[in-house]
Amino acid sequence: MPYTIPNNSCVGCDNCRPQCPTGAIKIENDEYWIDPSLCNNCEGYYPEPQCVVACPTNSPIPWQAKRGRCRVEPREVTSPDLFSNGKSNPFASAIVIWEACNVLAQRTSLSWETDEQGNLCYRRQVYQGKGAIAFHILASADPSTSVTEKPPKLVTDLGAIEALDIRNACIHLIFAAYATSLDRPWEQEFAIDERQLEKYLGLEKRKDLSKAVKLALMKNLVQQACSLMISIDWPQQGQVKGFSVTGSRLWELVSIQHHFQEDELGCKYLVGLTFKVRAGIWAQHFLNKQGCKERTAFYQYGSLPKSLLTTVMSIWQQHEGAARLMLWLLFKTKMGKEQRITVPTLMRVAYGEEKITLAFRQREERKRLLRTFEHDLEVLNHYGMKPCFDPVTYPPAIQPLWAKLVDIPEDPDEALEFWMNDGGNTSRLTDIGPRGKWNLLMNARILAFDLPPDWEQQIADSEKKQQRTAKNKRKSKTTSDLIGDQILRARKNLNLSQRELAKLAGKSQSWIRDIEKGRLKVKLEDQVVLRKVLGIA
Repeated sequence: MPYTIPNNSCVGCDNCRPQCPTGAIKIENDEYWIDPSLCNNCEGYYPEPQCVVACPTNSPIPWQAKRGRCRVEPREVTSPDLFSNGKSNPFASAIVIWEACNVLAQRTSLSWETDEQGNLCYRRQVYQGKGAIAFHILASADPSTSVTEKPPKLVTDLGAIEALDIRNACIHLIFAAYATSLDRPWEQEFAIDERQLEKYLGLEKRKDLSKAVKLALMKNLVQQACSLMISIDWPQQGQVKGFSVTGSRLWELVSIQHHFQEDELGCKYLVGLTFKVRAGIWAQHFLNKQGCKERTAFYQYGSLPKSLLTTVMSIWQQHEGAARLMLWLLFKTKMGKEQRITVPTLMRVAYGEEKITLAFRQREERKRLLRTFEHDLEVLNHYGMKPCFDPVTYPPAIQPLWAKLVDIPEDPDEALEFWMNDGGNTSRLTDIGPRGKWNLLMNARILAFDLPPDWEQQIADSEKKQQRTAKNKRKSKTTSDLIGDQILRARKNLNLSQRELAKLAGKSQSWIRDIEKGRLKVKLEDQVVLRKVLGIA
């Protein structure tokens, strides 16, 4: 049980704070208090709490459940709640967000390397190897440690990366959703408190967790989600010029506000947290509405289903591979319904390259990984993400048993007839997989995943955007077909000079010359005139 310090008995001698091995004793507004999420009664360090030993007035007392009416400290207004429709909310979905989600979810399954300074780094090439995105992990995401004040301490041990909680990815996606509500998220802050996080993550239904445990969990998840450092080397892409970002925080934890209740004895109890967060400078390039209109930056967003957050929070411990696949498919399915994902790709996302390599070498590991993969696909199917197997590369003979059982009729008489027919066939539903099933799976593909209804809106929006893009390209192509060689050939076929064509079109000779040489594009209204004069269909 953690300890607390009543204000009316503390003399502010500062004897206790240096003695605390976990750094739980804080000073706020010239008052001492103990963070219950850090205090562990000095277990594992000393036989008795050192704050009690060092205090001349015996001020620290065990934290007790609050009784009776307590005075509540006022709170600042937070940012508006997400998921106003109860289902989904826009969120930033650029490649920076996707890769950061992979880092938080897959952790040591990724290929980490050591940079020149001896810090662990995960690097991902982009745009056909012309650019790269690199991630480092901060050893501490304490808001009192500013990146601009001194070089931040980065993680050098894989153990610290392994200690990251996959649930951090949910916090990361919530931050990405809040960032889309701001015009300049790299300058503006958003505030979110523990009550909002409880609703988004489904923690309000966890009656087995006390308030103190929930606060400690949320504080730890937020700090870990804000521990990512990012460096970007992006080449020129279309009209957007190349840029570089070095050593910037993905999410900057500006401050953590602790909210207390005070009882009749003057004891204060931590009852709430408010986190103020700001996006890093990457948002200036990937979440810039005005820059996107001016074609100097990108603005990429998708739809974040609330059910994804609550599902990951409920299955992360028993089915981590399925949780990883859900987070990865959130971004993959943005590209449309036809993904054509290979089984090795899904396995690498869910379990990492090392486990797949080990499975190739050891038969028992191969069987274990195969059972786990088929079970994780069943979990995805249970939560509405049904895989559509490629009939050519992923035939029924190597499909999971649960996928075959879907076709069994519910009517008892029809089910009996189904099993009688199955028993009379040369191949039966319950037959074991064919010899060499692993090798067949390494060449198998899943055409797509049928998604839950609250995910389908995201796919519909993506397809509409693709259709608009294709339409604009066709329109642009139609416009470009009427410049250059086509106009030149049509003019020569009619034995017209540039001067004569300019006179017929009501333009200058230099304009005709620039059009034929490709220096200018023909406007829509000018196309009509040129087509009529030159007789072009």
